[in-house]
Amino acid sequence: MSRRGFLQLGTLGLGGLGLADVMRLRAGAAQAADPETSVIFVWLPGGPPHMEMYDMKPDAPADYRGAFHPIRTNVDGLDVCELMPRHARIADRYNIVRSIAHNFADHGGGHKRFLTGRDPKTPTGFVNDAPAVGSIVARCREHVHAGVPNYISGTDAGRAGVDVYSFGAAYLGPAYVPFNIPGDPSKPDFTVRNVSLHESVADRLDDRMTLLRDFDRLRRDVDRSGLMEAMDDFDQRAASLLTSSRAQSAFDLSQEPDALRDRYGRHAWGQRALLARRLVEAGCSFVTMVMEKPYQSGVPWLKQGTYNWDSHAVNCHLFDDARVRLPIYDQAVTALIEDLFDRGLDRRVMLIVTGEFGRTPKITTRTGTQTGVMQPGRDHWPGAMSLLITGGGMRTGQVIGETNSRGEEPKERPLTPNDLWATVYRHLGIDPDWTFPDHSGRPMPILPYGEPIAELC
Repeated sequence: MSRRGFLQLGTLGLGGLGLADVMRLRAGAAQAADPETSVIFVWLPGGPPHMEMYDMKPDAPADYRGAFHPIRTNVDGLDVCELMPRHARIADRYNIVRSIAHNFADHGGGHKRFLTGRDPKTPTGFVNDAPAVGSIVARCREHVHAGVPNYISGTDAGRAGVDVYSFGAAYLGPAYVPFNIPGDPSKPDFTVRNVSLHESVADRLDDRMTLLRDFDRLRRDVDRSGLMEAMDDFDQRAASLLTSSRAQSAFDLSQEPDALRDRYGRHAWGQRALLARRLVEAGCSFVTMVMEKPYQSGVPWLKQGTYNWDSHAVNCHLFDDARVRLPIYDQAVTALIEDLFDRGLDRRVMLIVTGEFGRTPKITTRTGTQTGVMQPGRDHWPGAMSLLITGGGMRTGQVIGETNSRGEEPKERPLTPNDLWATVYRHLGIDPDWTFPDHSGRPMPILPYGEPIAELC
C-alpha cells in the first residue's frame, strides 16, 4: 500500500475495516483518474527493427548496421532512418527512448510482458494472466461517461480477438476488454458495427429496455454469481452506444477535410491514426491502434514482404520489406503527432508507438519461405528496443537512453516496460499502488514496480 493510501485508511480507523472495505476504498480511489487526459497507443506487433528505425549504428560492422543510412533531424543527436524523412522534420515534437529491455523473446511472452507490466506465468501464448494496461485504465475510468467507449482498439479484419495481441482483461473480467473496430478505415464501405440503430428497430428500443429492467428485478433475486450483473453492464453500454450521437460522429471519418485525410495517408494505418485522434477528442480514455499489415489499401503484396513486423529472414527480405513499410509508417505517425500539436491536444493526450521487443542486432541470412532464395532478416531481441513517445505535456526533442555500439543492450539509462507504464499512469492520474482482487481474491497492485521516466515528466 502506498503511504498516501495508508494514511487515508488510517483516518477511518484501520481496525474497523474488513478486507472488503479496504478493497472498495482502493477501487474508489483508483477511479479518481483525471478524465481530461487520455492515451493513444500505437501497437507494432512482431517487433519493429530498432536498428532500421530509431537506433541506427552506421559505425558497426556490416552484418550489424544494415543497408540504410541515418539522416539528421531538426534535433541535434537524434538521427532516424533515411526512409523516415517526415520524422526528421518534426523530431522536436517527440522523444525516442532507446534503452527499454525485458527478458521474454517469444511473441506471446513479449506481448504479455510488455502490455501488462508483469512477468507472465508462461513464456508463450497470448492469453493474459494479468490485465493489459488498457483494461486497467478502463476499470479505473468506468465512472466516466463520454458517450464513447473508454477503451477502444482498431485492428485488421479477422484480428479482433482480445487474445490475438494479449489485450485481455484477465481477472478484471470481460467488461474491460477493448471495444474493437476491425477493418480498413480507408475503404469507402468501412463501417463500425454496433454504434447505430437501424430505422426499423429504433422505435422499439425504449420498449426493450423497459422489458429488460422489469426482468432484471427477477433475475437478480435468483442469481448470486455476478454473471447477471456483468450482463447488465453490457446491456447498459450497448444501449448507450446505440443511442449516442457523439459515438456515431466520433467514428465518422467523412467529417474530416479531404486534405487532412490525405496528409495522414489514404491507407489503413493513416486512417486508423486519424480515427484515434477523433476518439480521444470525443472522450475515449485509451485508444489502441494496431499497425501490422502494410500490404493493403491498394499497396500491392510484396513477395519478399511479411504480414507484421516479424522480420525473420525466413519471413521476409528485411530491407525490401522496410522500403514499403517504413514510408507508410512515417506518414501515419508523423501526421498524428502534428495533428495533436496543431489542435492543442498535446498536453492532455499522450502518444506511444512501440512493439513488444526489438530485433537481433546481428543480421541473419536464410532461405525465404515465400521467395525460395537467400535473404537477410533479424530475429527476436528483447534485450534492446526503441519506442516513440510524445504529448502529455512532456518535454520533447529528446533521446533517452543509449545502447552499446552494436545495439545489443542498454548502455545508459536502462529501463523496463514498467517505467513506461508508470509514466502513463502518472499522466492519467492513476495511482499504480492501488489494487484489484485477482481470481483468488488476492489484492494485486495495478503496477508491481516501475518509476515514471523523469525526463518525460
